[in-house]
Amino acid sequence: MGDSFITIIAIFLAAVLMFVFPLIAMSERTDDIAELAVQTATTDFVDNVRTTGKLTTDDYDKYLETISSTGNSFDVDIELQILDENPGVKTTQTEMTKIGENLYYKLYTSQVEEKLDADKKITLKEGDMVSVTVRNTNQTISQILKNFFYQISGNDTYQIAAQNAGIVTVNGSK
Repeated sequence: MGDSFITIIAIFLAAVLMFVFPLIAMSERTDDIAELAVQTATTDFVDNVRTTGKLTTDDYDKYLETISSTGNSFDVDIELQILDENPGVKTTQTEMTKIGENLYYKLYTSQVEEKLDADKKITLKEGDMVSVTVRNTNQTISQILKNFFYQISGNDTYQIAAQNAGIVTVNGSK
């Protein structure tokens, strides 16, 4: 009886070592590849906005389609910091390039999407800043397996994330 029990335990451990751990490793590799694809798409998107000075509906939709092609759902946060051309009546200096004198107002994701829906394009100028942060909202296979085996819990955990930001280098109106 004792030998049978040890044999059953050995078979169970062998099955876990032969099938489960390689499955976890492969699912983590899949997440790594998806994260690389999302990081590349985010970098390309931000660089396109920085170098053209324009954020168009087509570019934004193409970006969302590219990151969604990984098979995951994402929360995309866009922040545009627009250089205020008229920071106030009290300013007596006419040069806006001095350090500490520039004032920015911000547009966030919902405001950007509303403006894109209405105008199909947001024109930026030199000195404006764009920042994009992306996190997956669904649970990947890797997360499910880790939660099952390691009892990791929490709704705020994400496996795939990317971030990029930069300063616009050209005026989009040209």
